[in-house]
Amino acid sequence: MRKKLNLLFKPIEDKTIVWFAKKNEYIVLEDTAAHLLKELNKGVEINTIAEVLSQEMSIPKEACIGFVSELEERYFKNNLTEEPEAILDIERVIIPKNLEFQKFYKINDLIFKVEYSNEIGLSYVHPKFAHLEVNTTEHQHHFVVFIENKHLFLAVNNTIIKGWKSNEIHFFQGKFSMELIQAIHQNKEENWMGVFHASAVGNSKKTVLFLGDSGNGKSTSLAILQTNGFSCVADDFVPIDIKKQEVHSFPAAISIKKNSLDTLIPIYPELVTTAEYHFKRLNKIVRYLKPNCTDYKQHLPCNELIFIKYQKNAKLQFSKINKIEAFSQLIPDSWISPKKENAKVFLDWFASLKCYRLTYSNNDEMIKAVSKVFKNDA
Repeated sequence: MRKKLNLLFKPIEDKTIVWFAKKNEYIVLEDTAAHLLKELNKGVEINTIAEVLSQEMSIPKEACIGFVSELEERYFKNNLTEEPEAILDIERVIIPKNLEFQKFYKINDLIFKVEYSNEIGLSYVHPKFAHLEVNTTEHQHHFVVFIENKHLFLAVNNTIIKGWKSNEIHFFQGKFSMELIQAIHQNKEENWMGVFHASAVGNSKKTVLFLGDSGNGKSTSLAILQTNGFSCVADDFVPIDIKKQEVHSFPAAISIKKNSLDTLIPIYPELVTTAEYHFKRLNKIVRYLKPNCTDYKQHLPCNELIFIKYQKNAKLQFSKINKIEAFSQLIPDSWISPKKENAKVFLDWFASLKCYRLTYSNNDEMIKAVSKVFKNDA
């Protein structure tokens, strides 16, 4: 007898999104395949399922048996077996006392003391938060970033959170940011619906998320808009809570890639002398721009996603897109809560969104198009 899986099903447009609890994984299936998966998960025999399918679709039963058997093999036997994770024994790791760098960052009325064991650890965090640095010794939260046994460790308020290998730096940065937002917004990790690799632009009433591949112009578009009546709610790390599904502000600076400098220097002349950072592992060179947000307590609803792309000499293209296409692009770079009830809220939230694609080369045309979305007349 096959083992029952913990699943969620969400029909969207002409497909069904299936969530697998075991790996917190989302898969898009044809509606028929999703129905058969439901039947298999109920424990119905392959022969019985195939017989019903054969009658409904006028397909030979033997062919239906083969199709259903393939579904069983794929989802109940092969792909969802968990690989054992190498466990790092952090019980034996000691937080070092003598640390090379010490920084204090003020976010709203909170001060975070962050100590770094060396310049490598400093480079993974400080450039994004340098605009928040203050000269003080008082603090409410204490973070330590240190390297030991070829692992990068994070300790928060005298407790070691985790250690990461050199090829897992993005996981470290995500966890560091998660610890920050828990403190800033007084919200535990289980109370976040998800975190999205996007740029969140806002006004006083709502936010819109910009998504797209690295280099498409998410952050550049955000930087342009924040000088045209909009605010930077968050860049790169966009947290959304589970209770109201609202985007919460995040205090990191806006990351500006080298190929965007010609566009932005006329607007932000300070970028000429801003420090440049080379991230060889990520194959990118960036500078950081101070966001115009000053209230990091704000949280606003989000009803629209825009897959944005700057393309030289392109005519403005702005249109709604298929939600399944949008979902397939949203998921790979996102962290979604592994709790079943949170996954359900996420799917319901996504189903309610409007999804667009915007390609542009003219900044004024882009500003007008985004403004229409905020006015709900796109």
